[in-house]
Amino acid sequence: MINRSLVSPETRQRLRGMAIPVALAFGRLGVTPNTLTVAGFLGTCLAAAAAAAEWWAPAGILVIAFGVFDMFDGALARATGQATRFGAFLDSTLDRTGESLVLAGVAYGCASAGFLPGVGLAGAALAFASVVTYTRAKAEALNLHGEVGFAPRPERLVILSVGLVLCGALGGVRFTIPAGMEDALMSWEPYRAEAAWALGIALGLIAVLSAVTVVQRILHVRRQLAQIDR
Repeated sequence: MINRSLVSPETRQRLRGMAIPVALAFGRLGVTPNTLTVAGFLGTCLAAAAAAAEWWAPAGILVIAFGVFDMFDGALARATGQATRFGAFLDSTLDRTGESLVLAGVAYGCASAGFLPGVGLAGAALAFASVVTYTRAKAEALNLHGEVGFAPRPERLVILSVGLVLCGALGGVRFTIPAGMEDALMSWEPYRAEAAWALGIALGLIAVLSAVTVVQRILHVRRQLAQIDR
């Protein structure tokens, strides 16, 4: 139960295998793994900017597109023998920075739209997701295994992408009061309920599942240390 994840290791391995032909195609064009890493990060920055501008559906599409794109750098490095410690460091650093920027963009977009609960949920999602990343890095610094839990980065990106696309499909969270109707609609929420629920649930899921993942990783590390200390 401690090691349980939403996606099985077998499924992850199959997805990585599917990425190899595409990654090798990039390699034949002379593209290096680090170039793919930087390109994926720049694409994620576009997703963050789209979210901040309240372009919810495009932001969601960019999140999942460049989330998938992120598989290619590692696949290319392993398949061509170009894997380096710096490449792994760069990939991890830019992945985490990109995810944080997207959630910050979502928080900004929610604030601009007057969806204040979304701001809080995006902040919570960002905080707990960052700790998920930290727990793995700290475990590996202690020469322990730390990649366990319900919601590592790929699962979080899928949830966020679905929430953003649904939010956009439902008209976005900003509710514009028609001219001349301001007084009659004073009691209405300042945002669209359906879109707000779609985005809010996605952000809430990321926050809760990330918090659970942190606990799972803490217990996993404690168990490993207990076995070492016997």
